[in-house]
Amino acid sequence: MQAKPILLVEDNPDDELLTVRALKRQNFANPVVVAHDGQEALDRLFGEGKEEPQVPALVLLDLNLPRVEGLEVLRRIRSDPRTRLLPVVILTSSREERDIVEGYSLGANSYVRKPVNFDEFLEAARQLGFYWLLLNEPIPE
Repeated sequence: MQAKPILLVEDNPDDELLTVRALKRQNFANPVVVAHDGQEALDRLFGEGKEEPQVPALVLLDLNLPRVEGLEVLRRIRSDPRTRLLPVVILTSSREERDIVEGYSLGANSYVRKPVNFDEFLEAARQLGFYWLLLNEPIPE
């Protein structure tokens, strides 16, 4: 059985490249699928548009996204029975207290600020992947 993917929701090409590279460097079995805006993430998760619905192992969610903002994506994830228990880690550069509070209020499992330094980013990705993909016991299907 193939490992479920990680859904990375990221509109910044540099942050996307850095995140994908950091996760691949850790040799997790989970492929990384990228949604470049909030609507694309919803399309992938719920089969809106032309996408087949796909529930990933983990969502890494940026907040500042075009079309549909990250907090609205999180709200939709938590409001749907198919995805309400899906692990969602907010991975963002936002240091706004209101984003942290609202993210947790909407059901984020974790809030991580993106490190600027590549080595620190690699370590953060390693720890996120290790915890959420290997150590954490997922909800049985």
